[in-house]
Amino acid sequence: MMIQIPDVLDPERLAKVRALIDAADWIDGNATSGHQSALAKRNLQLPEDSPASKQAGAIILEALGRTPLFIAAALPFKIFPPLFNSYASGQGFGVHVDNAVRIQRGTDFRIRSDLSATLFLEDPEAYDGGELVVEDQFGAQAVKLPAGHMILYPASSLHKVEPVTRGRRIASFFWIQSMVRDGEARRNLFELDTAIQTIAQDRGQGDAAIIQLTGVYHNLLRRWADS
Repeated sequence: MMIQIPDVLDPERLAKVRALIDAADWIDGNATSGHQSALAKRNLQLPEDSPASKQAGAIILEALGRTPLFIAAALPFKIFPPLFNSYASGQGFGVHVDNAVRIQRGTDFRIRSDLSATLFLEDPEAYDGGELVVEDQFGAQAVKLPAGHMILYPASSLHKVEPVTRGRRIASFFWIQSMVRDGEARRNLFELDTAIQTIAQDRGQGDAAIIQLTGVYHNLLRRWADS
């Protein structure tokens, strides 16, 4: 299930993030790559432990906590601290799959990567190429979103970043361990939650059927959640 999540960062928070990362020192993106990724990856990245990365990541994590669509779709248990990458001058990232387990460098923090997220930080008109292409059940889906918008997709998906031929593509990327490990169960819960909210707009949250359906949602979440 791929879900576009608009306006994760409003213009003010986007500007703060860009001010932090634009002034920072970038390094070769393969500093954090596994063996497979290193063969396909050509980009720049902020060091995980840099002050700019940590401060900008904190802004994003705070914004995610205020984004109901993200919470409903991901049912997050743990979020890997956001990382930041840059593509320019023909750089891209060939087809790959993300590691099943991500470990924060220098700590004992680790997550199972159920979902991958890319938060776009540059307006699409400012660069050519740079589409995130994700293979899902409907085939290859190319994504290039406005700055501040995010795409959420299964971390098990094959995906790539097309080479950037003009300008600079800047984004944050990170992984989520969901409370619900099974992707199909997570999709069913999201669709049920979405339907409940849609019906509630007409009937109101106090409607007896809405209350009953909400109970079904939480009983299923209780059954399927890891914690």
